[in-house]
Amino acid sequence: MSDPQVTSRTAGTLGGRKQIALLVLCAQLFLDSMDVSLMGVALPELKDDLGLSAEELQWIISGYAVAYGGFLLLGGRAADLFGRRRMFFWGTAVFAVASLAGGFVSDGTLLIVSRVIKGVAAAFIAPAALSIIMTTFKEGPERNRAVGIFSLTGASGYAAGLVLSGVLTELNWRLTFFVPFVIAALVLAAVRYAVSPDPVRDGERPGFDAFGAVTATGGVLLLVFALTRAPEVGWGSAATVLSLVASVALLVAFVIIQNRRAEPLVQLSIFRSRTLSTANVVGLTWACATIGWQFVALLYLQQVLDYSALGAGAAIVPMAAAILVTVNVTPRVINRFGLRVPAVAGLLLQGLGILLFLRADESSEYVTVLLPALILHGIGNGLSFPSFNVAGVSGVADEQQGLATSLIQSALQLGGGLGVAVAAAVLATGGEGGLASYHRAFLAVGLFSLAGALAAALGLGPARTPEPDGAADAPDAADAADGPKGAPGATDARTDARKGTIDGSDPAVLEREGA
Repeated sequence: MSDPQVTSRTAGTLGGRKQIALLVLCAQLFLDSMDVSLMGVALPELKDDLGLSAEELQWIISGYAVAYGGFLLLGGRAADLFGRRRMFFWGTAVFAVASLAGGFVSDGTLLIVSRVIKGVAAAFIAPAALSIIMTTFKEGPERNRAVGIFSLTGASGYAAGLVLSGVLTELNWRLTFFVPFVIAALVLAAVRYAVSPDPVRDGERPGFDAFGAVTATGGVLLLVFALTRAPEVGWGSAATVLSLVASVALLVAFVIIQNRRAEPLVQLSIFRSRTLSTANVVGLTWACATIGWQFVALLYLQQVLDYSALGAGAAIVPMAAAILVTVNVTPRVINRFGLRVPAVAGLLLQGLGILLFLRADESSEYVTVLLPALILHGIGNGLSFPSFNVAGVSGVADEQQGLATSLIQSALQLGGGLGVAVAAAVLATGGEGGLASYHRAFLAVGLFSLAGALAAALGLGPARTPEPDGAADAPDAADAADGPKGAPGATDARTDARKGTIDGSDPAVLEREGA
């Protein structure tokens, strides 16, 4: 009986189609990331055209992000069980149909439903795409370059969505649904040509942790629902209290289930790594700040400063450019200083850029008030994003890389949903549209970034100090501690201990992960 994991690793794309496969996979990731930011500029148009409430506007953004984050772990497990290409194909098909449907509906509830469905589809697409890359490209420089391009695509998609949304909304807000449909349809048409079929699985199929998936997803969704509804119905209302209690109960049940199952959805032992745990906390706070700021800032530009949709999109261009430039330079910064320095510095700069919006008023000058804040935010965003992403998978065994990747992606998407929920709640408490409420919302999301900087400073480890010559060849305690050289995982453990990758500070981690 052949090992399905081994069989999977030998399966790749057909012949010389690796680059086409990478292009197809990156195109879909670009689309998934773009959809997180694409709706931002369109919100005022949606509000006026469809008569949506502030709560409905919030759910158009956070519904996608929370569904994406809530179902990511389930999506990753489904790819392992039912086939990576199969999950990528059907996830993309659902994404395309939901995009097309969203462009035609004229009801707020149906629009939110289409966004939630797209988020669920993206949660099945992303882990399948990364798994295909990991099993298609040979370990070493080839895989590193592929993963690096894949990661850069995600950051580029988010930045592009901020800008493109203004152009599309100026023409018609429905294009923010139709354009993703066209891209998804093109990806769908190319998948079967570019990616080889899933290998035939021999033997008994591993178990599926349905209860774990239900409790984790339900707990997160109820938490965000409570945060969203509380400003309207009251923090002490029965709906809010019951939702929060149910959320905590489901999340506690999830932890209990994971501890007792032989094949859990999440192996909780992975959180023993301080670096990995810290990276997920940092990713959560980073997304709370980034996506929460986006929600507030784009409403401010259009509702307070009376920018058009195209003007708001154009105003974000310098920030998007700063992200793209910085994210390309950050690998060298990590090589030089380790992960803690760029993570902390980036989050502080991002927080400063957000808090500079406290200077904004009803007649703020773009060049003197808004532009410096946008550029600082962009630099901080591009500096911190690769840092905690690399930290989230450093020092993790190969067989747990998929889980580690899903965890950090889940933290980002859930953080985005929570950030928007908090920002919307703060805006609502101050009276919709008032400048003071915008200032409080900017302060709230800016504090998330500062909290992330503190977590990174405490948990990501110090910058690596160079080893003396010959140290890499000297025997060390790790060799003795790992047992026989042929033991499973011994080589990886010795390498991690020698290079310092367990604290996420070594540049070799960056090279290994392809950032």
